[in-house]
Amino acid sequence: MRRKALARETTDVYQVRSERLKDLPENLRPRELLERVGVENLNDADLLAVLLGTGTRGLNVIDLAQRLLRHYGSLTALSRANLHDLKSAPELRGLGRVKAMLLKAALDLPRRVALENCEQRPSVRTPEDAARLMRERARSLTCECFWVIPLDARNRLQADPVEISRGILDASLVHPREVFQEAVRAGSKGIVLAHNHPSGDPTPSAEDIRITRQLVQAGRILDIHVLDHVIIGQRSENRPTDYLSLRETGLVDFAGGE
Repeated sequence: MRRKALARETTDVYQVRSERLKDLPENLRPRELLERVGVENLNDADLLAVLLGTGTRGLNVIDLAQRLLRHYGSLTALSRANLHDLKSAPELRGLGRVKAMLLKAALDLPRRVALENCEQRPSVRTPEDAARLMRERARSLTCECFWVIPLDARNRLQADPVEISRGILDASLVHPREVFQEAVRAGSKGIVLAHNHPSGDPTPSAEDIRITRQLVQAGRILDIHVLDHVIIGQRSENRPTDYLSLRETGLVDFAGGE
């Protein structure tokens, strides 16, 4: 009950319209609010306001934080915005270089924390294991990126996932030479392929399937098993998971790749 009451309280704060933040009662200003109710009880606009510290010309920091969220729609979309857009969007009345860099740095921290907290040499035995390893890397990308996850004989991660290409996935960008060069260098017994769909829909394209089949065949020749190809998307009302495993769909025959 207390958490719900605090949520209502922080929401009510932003119904107060003021051109100047100093006109608000001191205990309702973002930083004072954080001290009083705790960071875990602040909503997204509260946190952005604390992070930004000050507003811009004609917008106090509360107005600016709300406008950022309205303009981009979510924190995930905000994290994908590039520096130029953040600095120059007219709707934000010139956010400025320093604030734009501050936002980009702050919104990348969750990805780095997630990677840092990964178990030492985690096992990748299921599509969910691969998705857990890759989703923070893929979350803020606006273009397709293709990775190879190198594994040892016990399916433990041998090295960080290797980025092979960026751009719409096609055979010219993902060549077996580059893919297996990294696996050979790491002494891998198996690999998992992974790439993202920025649209959020992980449904494989015909080219995704064709490239996967090509790499499975190349792996058999080199005795490096291609165990799966996991496509990272986003959850939705119709999709309970944010990834798709080509192995689980049966669209590619991975037999002999174990």
